[in-house]
Amino acid sequence: MKISTNEVRHIAMLSRLELDDKELSIYQDQLSRILEYVEKLSEIDTRAIEPTSHVIELSNVFREDEVTKSLSREEALKNAPQSTDKFFRVPKIIETE
Repeated sequence: MKISTNEVRHIAMLSRLELDDKELSIYQDQLSRILEYVEKLSEIDTRAIEPTSHVIELSNVFREDEVTKSLSREEALKNAPQSTDKFFRVPKIIETE
């Protein structure tokens, strides 16, 4: 399926892209080749293939929730760039007038 230059201009306008004539020609060729490939795919008989949402059949991939020991305060603060005895120290980001 060949796509026209006007269609490429319309797509570029919707995408908020500014294309010169050389770029229009390049995109026209590329988009036409993509559409030709999709047309080839539509020729394949897929009536006997069951629709899937994933290529690989998956069942519940979530792990079980397990209660584990938390980090101690010292372990959590060990690699902090700055800390006080009990807290992470961060730059002030709220300015008051």
